[in-house]
Amino acid sequence: MKERDVCEITCVDQDKTTRVQPLVEKGNIVEVTKIFKALSDETRMKIAYALTLEDELCVCDVANIVGATTATASHHLRHLKSLGLAKYRKEGKLAYYSLDDNHVKQLIHIAFEHQEEVAGRE
Repeated sequence: MKERDVCEITCVDQDKTTRVQPLVEKGNIVEVTKIFKALSDETRMKIAYALTLEDELCVCDVANIVGATTATASHHLRHLKSLGLAKYRKEGKLAYYSLDDNHVKQLIHIAFEHQEEVAGRE
C-alpha cells in the first residue's frame, strides 16, 4: 500500500501558525523569489556557478564557458546584475562581471552541495 504524504486529518497548531504567519507575510518573499527565478534558468546558473569558480570573467569568457553568443551571455549577465546578484566593471573595451557578494557565492555553493548529497542518496 502506498504511503500518503498528506495529513489525513486537519490539526492546526495555532501557536506556531500565529507566530510564523506574520513573519512569512512581512518577509521580502517577492524579492527573494526573483533571485531563485533568475537562478532557475540553466544558462544563468552556469554563469553564476562559473563566477563562483573565478573572481571575475569578461563577457567573452562567460560566453565561451557556457557555449553562448556574447549577446546572449551579456543579456543573462545584465539580468543577474539587475537583481543584485552580479556586478560589473569596464576596463577599456572589456566588461568584467563578478558576483555581487559572498552571500551569492554561498547560496550557489550550498545548492550544489545539496544536490550532491541528494544524488548520493539515490
